[in-house]
Order: sequence, then C-alpha cells, then structure tokens
Amino acid sequence: MGVGGRRARGAAPGGRLLRRVPLAPWLRHYEPRWLREDAVAGAGLFALLIPAGMAYAQAAGLPPVTGLYATVVPMAVYALVGPSRVLVLGPDSALAPLIAASVLPLAAGSAERAVALAGLLALLMGALMVAGSLLRLGVVTHLLSRPIRLGYLGGLALVVFASQLATLLGLHASGATPWEELVALASALPEANPVSVAVGAGSLAVIAAARLLGWRLVGMLAAVAGSGVATWALGLGARTAVAGALPSGPPPPPLVGVALGDAVALVVPAAGIALMTFADSGVLSKSLAARYGGDVSGNRELGAIGLANAVTGVLGGFPVSASGSRTPVALAAGARSQLSGVVAAALVLAFMLLAPGATAYIPTATLAAVVIAAVAGLVEVPEIIRLARMSRGEAAVMAATFLGVTTLGVLTGILVAIGLALLEFVRRAFTPYRAELGHLQDVPGYHDLSRHPEGTRIPGLILARFDAPLFFANGSVLTDFVRALVEAAGRPVTHVVLAAEPITGIDTTALEELIELDEWLARRGIELVFAELKGPMKDRLVRFGTRARFGVDHFYPTVGAAVRTLRADRAGPGKHDGGEEPPALGPPAS
Repeated sequence: MGVGGRRARGAAPGGRLLRRVPLAPWLRHYEPRWLREDAVAGAGLFALLIPAGMAYAQAAGLPPVTGLYATVVPMAVYALVGPSRVLVLGPDSALAPLIAASVLPLAAGSAERAVALAGLLALLMGALMVAGSLLRLGVVTHLLSRPIRLGYLGGLALVVFASQLATLLGLHASGATPWEELVALASALPEANPVSVAVGAGSLAVIAAARLLGWRLVGMLAAVAGSGVATWALGLGARTAVAGALPSGPPPPPLVGVALGDAVALVVPAAGIALMTFADSGVLSKSLAARYGGDVSGNRELGAIGLANAVTGVLGGFPVSASGSRTPVALAAGARSQLSGVVAAALVLAFMLLAPGATAYIPTATLAAVVIAAVAGLVEVPEIIRLARMSRGEAAVMAATFLGVTTLGVLTGILVAIGLALLEFVRRAFTPYRAELGHLQDVPGYHDLSRHPEGTRIPGLILARFDAPLFFANGSVLTDFVRALVEAAGRPVTHVVLAAEPITGIDTTALEELIELDEWLARRGIELVFAELKGPMKDRLVRFGTRARFGVDHFYPTVGAAVRTLRADRAGPGKHDGGEEPPALGPPAS
C-alpha cells in the first residue's frame, strides 16, 4: 500500500502537467451529431486556405508553397492543444510585412536562406510565447474589455474590407491605413476591371441570397465553385485575376544554414511579432468566445499559439496568427469544434498532392467576396448602439479602439485602447462616488441624502460612504469629503461613521491620510469609527501597526449597529436607527 501510495504521488506531477496542457480539449465535450457540421465547415474553409496561404507567403517575400505548410501545420497543432472552440491559425496579412522586414535583409537574396530564417523566426517567436505562458503573462487578456472587443472587431472588419475591396474591383491600391486605401480606391474607381466587378458582385449576391435562406455554406461553396466553372468555361482567366496553380515540389529543408548570430539578430523581431500575434489572437479568441459561448484562458491560448508557431517553424513554415477573416468563415459555415480545422488542413494537404492545378480557375474577386461577407458579421451594430446608450465613457473606449486599429495598426490600436481603459478606471477610482447617509421614515437602512433630501441626519453622528478602494490617489478625496461634512454640520458631532463596505483595498499612503483625518477629528472631540469594513481590510490595518489607534471598539458589523451604540439621541427605539429595535448596549462586534 505504501509503495502504491508513493507511485500515485510520484505520478501526480505528470498528471498536473497534462491537466495544464491537455491534448485535444474539445474532444471532452464533443457530440457525434457535430461531426457532419464540422466536416462541411472544414470543406467550406478549405476553399479559402490555399489562395490565402500562397498570397501571404508571397507578401512576406517567401516562396508561395511555404504558405501551405504554414497553413496545415499550425491548424493541426492547435487542434491538439488550443483552448478555443473554433480558432483558425494561419498566415496573416498583418504579419507578412513584419516577417519580410525581419528576414529579407539577412537572406541576401537567397530564397532558401529566407525560408530557413523565417522558420527560425517562427521557432523563436513560439518559444517566447510558450515562456510567456509558463510565466502566466496571458493575464493581459483580462484588460481586453467588452468595449475594446467591439471596437477591435469593427476595426478589423474595416481593415479586411478595405484590403479585399481592391481585389474585388480588380484594382491595385495602397495605403498605410484602410482609410487611405479606400480613398485610393475611390479615385481609381473608373479604372475598375468590369469582369472582376461582375464576378465579385455576383459572388456577393449568391452568398447574400443563400444567407437569407439560411444556407450560409451553400452560398460560399456555390460562389467559389460557380465562379471557377464559369472562368474555365468562358475563358475569363485572361480578363480577371485568378488564384493560379499551386507550385509543385516540397519547400527547401527547414532551418538549414542558420547560425547563432541569426538567432540573436531575430530575437527582438520575434518578440515584437509575438506581442502583436498574441494581442491580435487574444482579442479575437476572447471576442469570439464571448459571442459564441465558452471561456478562454489567456495563458493557455498564449502557450498553444506559441507551440503551433514553434512546430511550424521547424517544419518549414513561418510565423502565423489567428485569422480574423478565416475564423468567421468557419463559424459562419457551422463549425462546432477544432475538428473543422483538422478537416480543412487534411483537405489542403490532399489538394497539394492530388490537384495542384485546380486553383488556376478560381477568381480572386470571388475569394474577396467570401471574405467580405464573412467579416461583415463581425460588426455587432445592435451591441454597439446599446453600449453607446449605456455608457459614454465605455463608448469612447470602443471608438478609440476602432480608430486606433484602423489608423495606427492592430497592435498599437489595442494598446492605446487598453491605456484609455486603464485611465478611465483610475479616473473613476480617483473621484469615486461619495455620500452622506441619513434615515428615511419607514424605510430600513441608511440612504444617500443627496438622492433623498427628505431624509434626516442622526443626532451627534455623521454617516459617510466612500465607494472605492483607498489608494495613494484618492485618500485625500475621502479626508476632504469628511472634513467638509464636519465643517458644514452646524450641530454637535461626536462620531463620524465611515460606511466602509465598498473599501476593498488600502495602501500606506491612504492610511496616512486616514491617520491625519483621525487626528484632525480628535482635536475637535470627534471619533472616527468604521462600519461594515471587511475582515481583510481590518487585518491590513493591524499589519500597518494601527491597533493602538483603531482598536476593536472602532469597528461595527453594520451601520445600524454603529448608530444604535453611538447615537446621541435616546428619544426612543426606531426613531433614528433605520426602523430596527436597538439591542442592549454593550461592546460592539469587531
């Protein structure tokens, strides 16, 4: 028995590790009836993965075929360890220019070396993200509030729309922001390719009609397949851009020829790309979890995306991120789990081996229409209107996020929004709501006299409430408020009762303010006492060495208990005690 017990205890660390990084967590709650939906959604997603992977690889200055490996590998790895119910990982348009800027100067014109350096960059990036997960840095996702998520998704929709609209119109427009891209497109509109416009508009019409009938995936597949057949039958390939045939042959061997100096040179770019990837993916995963149900751990998300990047780098890919355009496509097609991504990855791999030339007939305008239709669903207009009506401050944070993402870029925009959210929190904590309390006739308890001017004050007492934790920035706000109440009382006061239930924290600076207030009151013959102060706050006051100043007789379990014990007026029970019968006087509870 002793040996068995030791074996059980010895196995515990491994069990804890498996629980920390569970394999295929979505399988625990998988229902067989979802199999068909995931398979169909994976088939629909597959139509986007090949051209997107090729295009983003080319934008990063790499051979297009590497984009296919950077599509298949991360989706398979994330399905094993990823916490999100549905999240599509793959090459990303926002990362492509960063990868090119990091790798191409070191590659010196060699495509093989560029592939090896891109793999090393992904490996370093993944290692940094896994380390961040172990250090529990995923807590940053808790700063991504609902206004930030709404603003982010709206900004992301505009960014993707602007980039895809040029393809749909058959134009080439560039700009540092989506606003500049839209302006450039507007000026170039007379030069739009009529065939591309017709194909793109027709594809959008098919998708929209299918959505009205509740056939989301049928519309996507019909648009892609129909436009491909029409392009082949009518010979439109010479008059509109098409995805093109897949290159044949495997990519160069990964990580060949890289050295320690290359790793040192790529550490800083890898850290920057890791931060951008996690900020982007973290917001997307939390936004989709909030919208479609589920709960995502920021640390697990950070580790899963990092592991997917590390494996992708070793197998010949490059840094990838969660896709803000392909994930909505999977969800719109009815994806229920990561199995949809596995199906899509398997189909991509099969397609590479069996039919590499079929993409030659798929118009890029159709693919743009599919993406535009997908990201349109990210803009939650009713929720945006509701938030704007509920809170102007949070609506401002949402608007700042939207403007930041669409003008400064995804990462910078999110960081600016988080900063604004923190400033809004500090502003509220710095000037919290505070009130003087009094008694209302026939209403139990004690209530805000500014909202109930008909209330009466308790003879000899001042009841004050402060609705925030006490810290260095607002300690003086509380003391100034209490002093103002005392000076304006115009009646004898023996005690100030601080209704302290909202005070959930206190630092040493605020404590010094409280001590100065207590001394100021003592010089006027007034004693400061606390009501409803939580136990941990009492313990903190004791640790701060204030037991001699604030003993057990300074704490009361409720405001009513303090009033019953301290009230100067003994005219009769129930007159100034919130309607409660006073108990026999004795030492107050601590």
